[in-house]
Order: sequence, then C-alpha cells, then structure tokens
Amino acid sequence: MNAHLLSLAIWVPILGALPVLALGSERRNAVRWLSLLVAIAGFLVTIPLYTGFNNQDAGMQFVERLAWIPRFNIEYSLGVDGISMLFILLNSFITILVVLAGWEVIEEKQAQYMGAFLVMSGLMNGIFSALDGILFYVFFESSLIPMYIIIGVWGGANRVYAAFKFFLYTLLGSLLMLVALLWLFFEAGGSFSILDWHNLRIDMAPQILIFIALLLSFAVKVPMWPVHTWLPDAHVEAPTGGSVVLAAIALKLGAYGFLRFSLPIVPDASHAMAPLMMALSLIAVIYIGFVALVQEDMKKLVAYSSISHMGFVTLGFFIFNSLGIEGALVQMISHGFVSAAMFLCIGVMYDRMHSRKIADYGGVMNTMPKFGAFFLLFSMANAGLPATSGFVGEFMVILGAVKLNFWIGSAAATTLILGAAYTLWMYKRVVFGPVANSHVAELTDINGREFLILGILAGAVLIMGLYPFPVVDVMHATVDNLLKHVATSKL
Repeated sequence: MNAHLLSLAIWVPILGALPVLALGSERRNAVRWLSLLVAIAGFLVTIPLYTGFNNQDAGMQFVERLAWIPRFNIEYSLGVDGISMLFILLNSFITILVVLAGWEVIEEKQAQYMGAFLVMSGLMNGIFSALDGILFYVFFESSLIPMYIIIGVWGGANRVYAAFKFFLYTLLGSLLMLVALLWLFFEAGGSFSILDWHNLRIDMAPQILIFIALLLSFAVKVPMWPVHTWLPDAHVEAPTGGSVVLAAIALKLGAYGFLRFSLPIVPDASHAMAPLMMALSLIAVIYIGFVALVQEDMKKLVAYSSISHMGFVTLGFFIFNSLGIEGALVQMISHGFVSAAMFLCIGVMYDRMHSRKIADYGGVMNTMPKFGAFFLLFSMANAGLPATSGFVGEFMVILGAVKLNFWIGSAAATTLILGAAYTLWMYKRVVFGPVANSHVAELTDINGREFLILGILAGAVLIMGLYPFPVVDVMHATVDNLLKHVATSKL
C-alpha cells in the first residue's frame, strides 16, 4: 500500500468526485455526505505519508514510476520530500473543511460544486508530488479549470470578469514555463525528469532566461507585486469555499515552484536575481500592507493581507539560509490555516447578512459571542501574535533576514505592525462597540457545524504556534540539502 500512497492521494478525490456528480443536485443530502466521505478518505490516505516519512532522508520518498509516453521519455513519476509532503496533507485537510463549509450554503448545483473541489484537491496533490516536468505542467494547468468553474458559476455579481482575469493571468504566465521546460528537456538529453534537471550544468545567460521564464509563471501564482491584481477580484467574487482553497492552497503553488524548479535548477541565476526578488517581496510586504489598510470590503482586505504574507515567503526563499527557507515554509502552512479561517469567518457573516462591507457591521460580539471569540483568535494569528502559528514563520524569516542584512530584516518586520493595524482595525469596527443596526441585532451565533469547522482551525493555529517542531523537523534535512545544492555553482 505504501508504494501507491501518492497515487491514492491524487486519484481518490478525483475518482470519488464521479459518483458525487452522478448523484445529481436533486439528492442534496446524499451529495453532501458522499462528498464528505470522499474528502475524509482523501485525507486519511495522506496520513501515512507523514507517519512513514523518514525525517533524516533528504531525498524523495514514496516514489512511483510508470512509463506514460515512452516516445518522449514522459513518465508518471511521483515522489515527495520534506517540503512537498506537508502541502499534500494541508490540501487534503482543507478539502474536508471546504466540503463542510458548503454544506448548507450552496443551494444550486451542489453536486457540481462539491465535485469541482474534490477534483481540484486531487490535482493539487498531483502538482506537489510530480517528478516529471510534463506531468507537473499537466496538473498545474488542469487545476485552473475547477477553480475557474467555481468562481464563474458560484461567484458574485462580477464572477465572469473575475474568473476570466484569474484564468488569463495564470495561463499566460504558465506558457513561459512550458518553453523553459522544453528547453530543459533538450538540455538534459531528452529527459523530463525534474531530478535530472537539478544536476544540469547550465551557462549563466541561459540560466537567467530560464529563471525569468519560471519567475513570470510562478510570480503570478504567488502572486507577487506587480502581477497580483487578479487575486483581490478573484477572492471578492469567489464563493467562500473558493476563497479558502485559493488562499490556503493555490497561492502555495507558485512558491512551491521556486523551491522545486528555480533554486535547484538555476542556482547561479537565483543568487544573481536575489536582490530583485527581495525588493519585490518587500514591496509586497510593506506597500500591499498599506493597501490592505484602506480596504472597505473584508474579503478584499484579507486578500491583500494574503499577498503581503506571501511576500514574506518569497523573501525567505531568496535570503538563502535555513532560517529563511524553513520560516517561509512554516509561514506557508500557517497561512493555509489562518487565511482559510479568516475567509470562513467572513463567509459566516456574509451568509447571514449578505454583505462584506465593514461599514455594514458593528457590535457583532453582542449577538454572536462564540463567533466573535473565534474571529478574534484568527485575527490575532493574522497579525502575527506570539503563540499563534502566524508568529512562528514570520519570526523565523525576520531572523534569517537580519542574519543576512539588518536593514532587510527591519523592513520585513514592519509586517508585524501593518498586519496588526489592518487586521485589528477591521476587527474593532466589525465586532466591537454597540449594535450598529437592526440587521446586526438579528444575527444568530454559529451553529454546531460552523463551531466544528472553526474549532478545528483554532486548534491547528494554536498547536502550530505553541509547538511547531513536528512541522519544522520534517523539512529540516530537505532544506539543508537544497541549500548545499544551491551553494554549488552550476557554471
């Protein structure tokens, strides 16, 4: 069974979506329960990846290889290391919460809604485990389709515009990645193996061109400034579940691409371009933090907050020390929990009042005390409060940045101030004070299902904030091996 765990992680949710779709939206109760069972099964098959993982082994584990298109040496090749394995667990875990979140809210085409998320869950796991360049590209591009459908069908008033913008931005960036993959294929003597590409010796000029091609693809996915403008539109128009997956998982694909492709394949170019990458990252951290501060829409505020937090991730990658990279990875996992929780909290309020405007709220704590307590914890985590998961990764990246350059670390640390400013100011206006209007007065507190979802995420945020060692220990050997590899010139 262990030999096929990654295939199970990919295909259990994808194939499980077929009977969900076959049930049709008329049988809502059966659709919900079957979707939940498939999502839980998809998560359960990923748990042995963690329990059976050898933390001391920096190489690929649970490897699967099968000839796919032999004429072009394209293989169905899968494997995980201490970096990618954690994201497969995160993705499968979040899928369960998304199914629960859409339990009562989605009234039309529920089977298609649940099916789209299950298919996307499997495709995301494929991205994180692919060891063949073409297989990676197929999964990478295919994951656009269910998200495009989710935004375009179940989104808000401007959903078609947001869906097209999301699709075009990410597709155009990916085409340049395909060009880079084909160049690497010929350079490697006809191999699409990503691990073979890691050992290529490439001249500096081609390295720079490959780095730029990969950058334009992955930067859109992160998204980095200035190619970030699709994200706020996509978040605002997407249904709650779409926003959760977009923030918790989809944004991680670009950052993961830097670690799997850019740094190990073109290390000299990565070092040469590091000042540019750090500059773009700090712009995202600081400038986008100020942009978040003036938002009137809660979803848009959290969307800009995500861009700022992901700027921390790319900064950590390109300071080239273990504190920075491990801190960035911890930040990615934490952001998966915290951003999911923030969007779910906004979704809870939107389901009751059908408004995301901060000005329409006030005094929510008076009518929804349980919800207010959860929302406070997640807001504090979003601001980077110690003892929450939001603090651990940011603190590690700041330490790594200070180790490189005091002023870079100081600039990065402004996120703790800006994060507190925009998050807590939003929380104050929405939750505290007297009841603002009759709509707020009629709000009902969270039900058992909502309490369960938010409670699970609260536990994850606190456990990771108080005891991050199980996460950091898994990635340590892989990160050290990556840094040794990147330190070795390919020229």
